[in-house]
Amino acid sequence: MANQQVPLNGAYYGPAVPPPQPPPRNNQRRRGCCCSCLCLFCKIILCLVLIIGMTALLFWVIVRPTEIKFHVNNVTLNKFNLTSDNILHYNMTVNVTVRNSNKKIGVYYDMIEVRGYYEGERFDTKYLTPFYQGHKNTSYLKTEFVGQQLVVLNNNNNNEKSEYEKDKSEGVYGIDVMIYFKMRFKIGEVKSYKCKPRVKCGLKVPLAVDGKTIAGGNVNVNTNPKCEWN
Repeated sequence: MANQQVPLNGAYYGPAVPPPQPPPRNNQRRRGCCCSCLCLFCKIILCLVLIIGMTALLFWVIVRPTEIKFHVNNVTLNKFNLTSDNILHYNMTVNVTVRNSNKKIGVYYDMIEVRGYYEGERFDTKYLTPFYQGHKNTSYLKTEFVGQQLVVLNNNNNNEKSEYEKDKSEGVYGIDVMIYFKMRFKIGEVKSYKCKPRVKCGLKVPLAVDGKTIAGGNVNVNTNPKCEWN
């Protein structure tokens, strides 16, 4: 009893109270905030997709756009001779029909570049006069390839020289005509930005001598193909 300590004021208040602890971090609140932001973002994306889809559907219902069609209606080949020094002498005329069957879309052809290819080698390039094609309209493109050009045919895996000798013996040549455009579309008073499509016309053209073709009867000739967007 002699060693027991007595409080100064004679009262005992119990054990000391520990200091208050900091409140725990609210991880659930952060997760809830992230989920809300993600849901909002998804809703915005979904609304944009729906708006774009509805706009495209409305445009298609009102305008009903259709593909512009290209078709070779006539081609004549009066000269096509490759010399021993790889100089190609040629004389070819190609007439292409362009059909715009759209009821409400016009087309500006701001640039028309026509190229002639044989076995993947370009032998001539011509530029035609730009024009505007109205709706429900048919236009015609006439190109004359006349001249001479260095054309080197390789005797590799493609056997380009062998193909030329075969075409020469049959009197029919496989010639590709590529047409490059800079185009704009017009709907009412609204004009689109320029686009740069191209069209490929694959031909099997018989050589004509004195106005008469010299192709054999069993040779495949294709001088009126439908041209394809390429």
